[in-house]
Amino acid sequence: MSFIALIDYGMGNLMSVSKALEAAGGKIRIVEKPAEAEGASGVVLPGVGNFGDGMEHLNRSGFVPFLKETVRADVPLLGICLGMQMLLDSSEEAPGVPGLSIFPGRVLRFPERGWKIPQIGWNSISFDPGNPFLKDLKQDSFFYFVHSYYALPDDPSVTAARCTYMIEFAAALSKGRIFAAQFHPEKSQECGLAILRNFVTICGKDGSEPC
Repeated sequence: MSFIALIDYGMGNLMSVSKALEAAGGKIRIVEKPAEAEGASGVVLPGVGNFGDGMEHLNRSGFVPFLKETVRADVPLLGICLGMQMLLDSSEEAPGVPGLSIFPGRVLRFPERGWKIPQIGWNSISFDPGNPFLKDLKQDSFFYFVHSYYALPDDPSVTAARCTYMIEFAAALSKGRIFAAQFHPEKSQECGLAILRNFVTICGKDGSEPC
């Protein structure tokens, strides 16, 4: 039976992500080393916390080359919150620390305009209705956000969903079988489960057994 590898590098809310993926129909294996993810039909990179700390933990646990190989091998990859931000080149939160560079671009802090930072709570997104990860969602669906920084990709075409909080920003990035969300699908009730179900379905489309 194939499985989805949920990466444990010390900075993810693993239990809530794991339970939500299981509710979406996935068979989940929490992995602490790249070797434990061998044969996975999909990979999930969660994350909560600081960009610099996250990259340090990924490098220390050996997951940086593994994640880049995951993308080269066209294995479905889901990044969540900090797990999304680390897919870019760099972040203002940790100057000089290189990200994974899977999506060329930068992570910027929200401008100081008198609004509360971080953004915490529910906000609506607009999105590309043709994206398979967003299948069955309605425009302006609400998702749960907790973040002070946002992604600014070099290529606007990889922005799969947008949200507005002071400014319009990328709520999700997508290319091929990669999807990354600034919001937390595992905390976003039925709309979040819809995305996770779509991810599980995509993981099973390589001819292997269902996840």
